[in-house]
Amino acid sequence: MKKIPQKKLGARGVRPFVLVKAFTFSSLIVMLTATIVIVALNAHWVRNILLEKNKEYNSLLVENLNHQIFLRFVAPVVYKHGKIKLREKDQHKLLDTVIKSTLHSFHVEMVNLYGTDNIIGYSFDDDQIGKKNAGGVHYEKAMKNQTTSKLVQKGNFLELLLWFPKETKIITFAPLIQEVELSRSGERMVIGVIEVIRDISDDYQKVFKLQGLIVASCLIIMGILFLILRFVVKHGEKIIEHRAGERLRLEEKLRRSEHLSAIGGMTAGVSHEIRNPLGIIKSSAQLLKKKMAKLGPDSKIPDIIVEESTRLNHIITDFLDFAKPKTPDLRPCSIVEVIEKNLTFLAPQIEDAKIQIKTDYQKNIPEILADTAMLYQSFLNILLNSFQALKENGTITISIWSEAGLVHICFTDNGDGISEDMLKKIWTPFFTTKDTGTGLGLGIVKNIIEAHKGSINISNAEPLGTKVEIDLPI
Repeated sequence: MKKIPQKKLGARGVRPFVLVKAFTFSSLIVMLTATIVIVALNAHWVRNILLEKNKEYNSLLVENLNHQIFLRFVAPVVYKHGKIKLREKDQHKLLDTVIKSTLHSFHVEMVNLYGTDNIIGYSFDDDQIGKKNAGGVHYEKAMKNQTTSKLVQKGNFLELLLWFPKETKIITFAPLIQEVELSRSGERMVIGVIEVIRDISDDYQKVFKLQGLIVASCLIIMGILFLILRFVVKHGEKIIEHRAGERLRLEEKLRRSEHLSAIGGMTAGVSHEIRNPLGIIKSSAQLLKKKMAKLGPDSKIPDIIVEESTRLNHIITDFLDFAKPKTPDLRPCSIVEVIEKNLTFLAPQIEDAKIQIKTDYQKNIPEILADTAMLYQSFLNILLNSFQALKENGTITISIWSEAGLVHICFTDNGDGISEDMLKKIWTPFFTTKDTGTGLGLGIVKNIIEAHKGSINISNAEPLGTKVEIDLPI
């Protein structure tokens, strides 16, 4: 079957899925971008919620710590000693015991206690004790009875950009309040500042992992959706291309049929006009031959006229057979018997040309409805063409088998084959590579096979030679 060039198909609008493909890709990109944005917003929202929860958690923790410090340390020490002096080992040890027992199992990394002079009087880190003005703005707010928290994150640029810091800590500054009125004024004063530092890196990493899992899931879903849409588009494109190719082939076949019909009509008219005077010429030559036999028996001119008239009549018959194919007289027919009849008729030529005939017939080949005479003529033309293509001691293999409601006949020779250029023109009327001949033989064969609702295909055999394949319905 002739292949339609892709450029020609594209020019005829065989690729209407280009816009669909573009829409598919752009839609997937928009959907993926929107999904990533939504995931990022959700992750940001979750981080804010996590921060607020940790702030509340730290506030409650500081409130409890404030209560325990005042109840178990400030009140007893003031009552016993009258004044708090953290530099004394006993007071420092007592405060350390109270704080650590209160914060046990709460994953607190650091606690600093500031005095009213902004000097660290107690810390988990002994090096921080005595450090001045370390609280900054948050200390000032805490001294005004305001609790504040801040988030401190550490990591490289990429980690911070992707909101996946290596370390995340929340620092809370809260006032250390005198819970019971120890002074005569009756006021609950701020007697210091508590700084609590907690490491919440694990919580943020869980949020990041959740975010990554959502993004990965979306990517997988989008990828699957993309592959499905890609498959649908490709499949649809192939269907459109196939249908467009079929349409172009049908149009080409229709144009060829119209062209052949015009040639056939012209050929039939010319042939009829030639045949009548040709018959007169032939009859006159035969009469002339009888008269010449009396005058000059050695004259060959009448014989030549009769012989050439006969040959010309055969050519005209070919023209008429091609121009106006006969309607087959369908009767039960055995393909094997028709082939064997051909081989019997050609036996002298096969022997003279030293051609070897190999047959491969499947057993119990079913009969078909066909015109035996027309099939005989078509097979005869194919075999004669094979003889002319073969050299001495050539081989022709004839195979016959049946399957899927068809009888398959295959003629294969080991000649030189047909060039690609010639292969494209073999069905063209009046095209021939022989010195003599009308170029209508294969056209007549094709008309006969198609009149029997069959198909014929000619191609080059491997490794060398020509293969003629015929399919006829059972």
